[in-house]
Amino acid sequence: MTPPKRPKFIQKTLLTIALGLFVGAGAIAVVPPSQEPVPEIYHTSTILEAPIIKSLQGQTGPFIHQTSIRQGDTLAAILKRLEVDEPDLQHFLTYDEAARSIYKLYPGRTIQVSVDENNKLQWLRYNHTPAAKEDETVVSRWLEVTPDDGDGFVAKEHTVAAETEVKMAEGVITSSLFGATDQAGIPDSVALAMTDVLGSKIDFIKDIRKEDRFRVIYESHTSQGQTIAAGRILAIEYENDGETHQALWFDEGDGGGSYYDFEGNSIQGAFLRNAIKFTRISSTFGKRRHPIHGSWRNHNGVDYAAPQGTPIQATADGVVDFIGTQRGYGNVIILKHHSGYSTLYAHQSRFEPGLKKGAKVQQGQRIGYVGATGWATGPHLHYEFRIDGKPVDPLSVDLPAARALESEQVEKLQALASQYEKQLALLKERTDQRLLAMSD
Repeated sequence: MTPPKRPKFIQKTLLTIALGLFVGAGAIAVVPPSQEPVPEIYHTSTILEAPIIKSLQGQTGPFIHQTSIRQGDTLAAILKRLEVDEPDLQHFLTYDEAARSIYKLYPGRTIQVSVDENNKLQWLRYNHTPAAKEDETVVSRWLEVTPDDGDGFVAKEHTVAAETEVKMAEGVITSSLFGATDQAGIPDSVALAMTDVLGSKIDFIKDIRKEDRFRVIYESHTSQGQTIAAGRILAIEYENDGETHQALWFDEGDGGGSYYDFEGNSIQGAFLRNAIKFTRISSTFGKRRHPIHGSWRNHNGVDYAAPQGTPIQATADGVVDFIGTQRGYGNVIILKHHSGYSTLYAHQSRFEPGLKKGAKVQQGQRIGYVGATGWATGPHLHYEFRIDGKPVDPLSVDLPAARALESEQVEKLQALASQYEKQLALLKERTDQRLLAMSD
């Protein structure tokens, strides 16, 4: 009896599985989430033995095929690539209201199908939202289409909370920071966060040196066995020009948190000077002739010229006190901070999705994008710094220092730092052994 013919993509899929399991990120280890001190470390590198490959090649369905959406793709082209033998499926996806999320094909997102040995559809999944945030929880959303009891199909949306694991990695600077983080398998978002966390200690443009070493512990969110987003840096250690800088994230117990050194000293000021990372000042605080009305008026903030769509960041931890439209301000967000401080961000083109009145934001968090709404002659951010409701010049005022931790909080932080120090030391030891073996 002739065995059933597999779809063309099966051999390619098996090869991909084999290669994926064979290639490990040598410097990366996975730490299972745990409340216990110093969780065990498991390496992700696995060698796929030949008997396993043979077993995989001999299996019968179901067979899973996946394709990424390309620029300009149509639904017909995608189904053809997936080699799905279902004549009525495209009509169903096009006209059924429950399948409306597939109306928008986002380049880079994936569509998967599972078929049996006769190439008949078991399910189709469109992973239209790999990672989204809902009330501090990262979730993954997808559309699933399955055959019904008759000759038709059923579409249903699914939302599942992502699993969070903790990863560790070490890198060595040979040419650039991002070259080193790429080599270590660290996501770009984590690399950028490294510069934010230690930016007050290291100038990552001028200060980094060849053979600098860094170790980082960070969250990674997974869904259906795939990494969908990187999370927060939990701890970092950076050796720069003979000096070691350390930092960890500490939850202060009131719904907020910040980065501290391992002794409990804040390494971030309570307020950032700038709400945009790369920009120029186009108008300062004080009296000026209004560019639209022509009259002399008080300018109660600082204007930062920047291209349309430039990200705007919160300059301090706070709560959204207002989000919406206000006459000359256009689209504006007002954040309320501790001790009578507040900040205002005006003329935005749009707000970061998910923000609403009462939402908590953290220093450096993206809250919107530069625009020219309200009374504006061009795209820029109007930023105000207020004390007890009165605007002051954010460029000249002495910004408040970060609040010091209470003695009980310092004790908790130092206990957490002790755990991280052991994990980082273990990672450094293993990397030293690997580098020594490579040099022999």
